[in-house]
Amino acid sequence: MDFDAVLLAGGRARRFGADKPAAPVGGRTLLEWSAAAAAGAGRLIVVGPRRDVLPGAVVVREDPPGAGPVPALRAGLAEVRAPRLVLLAADLPFLRPAHVARLLDAAKDRAGAVLVDGDGREQWLAGAWRTTTLRDALAAYPGTSLRGLLGPLDPIPVTVPEGDRPAWYDCDTPEDLAAAERLL
Repeated sequence: MDFDAVLLAGGRARRFGADKPAAPVGGRTLLEWSAAAAAGAGRLIVVGPRRDVLPGAVVVREDPPGAGPVPALRAGLAEVRAPRLVLLAADLPFLRPAHVARLLDAAKDRAGAVLVDGDGREQWLAGAWRTTTLRDALAAYPGTSLRGLLGPLDPIPVTVPEGDRPAWYDCDTPEDLAAAERLL
C-alpha cells in the first residue's frame, strides 16, 4: 500500500503533565507504538519536538509549537509524498498494522476512513485519508477543530473488535498509561 504516516506528537499534554509521546509503556514509548502501527508507511512524519527514538523519521514542528492538531496536520501534510496517508495520535499503544491496513482498505475509494470507538465515536487521530482531499480541505478551512475539518469529508467509520486492548485506546492521563501497562 502506498501511504505515508503523520504522527501528531507535539501537544501540550496538560492532563498528562509530562512528555506524553515519550512515556514508556510495555517496553516502548507511546510514540514507538504508534509508529509501529504504521510500519508499512513510505515515510514516517512526526510532528512535534525531536526525540531520538525513531531513526529515519521526518520530524517537523507546527507553528507555533503546541498550537493544536490542525496546525500540526498542516505541518505534517507538507511532508507527505504518497497519495494516501494515515493520521495517528502518538499515544495509541494498542493500534496495530492490521488496524491501519483496515483503515486504508476502507478509504481506498473514499476521501477517508476513521476508527470509531466502542461507543461509535469517531477517533479523528486514527484515520486514513486521500492526500489531495486533505490538502484541499486544509486550504479552505479557517478553523482549529480537527472534527470540524475532517467530519465534513464524510469518512467511512471503521470498527475493530475491542477485545482486551481496544485499538482506539489513547493515553491522556497517567492513569490511562498505567491501565495500558496493565493491559499489555
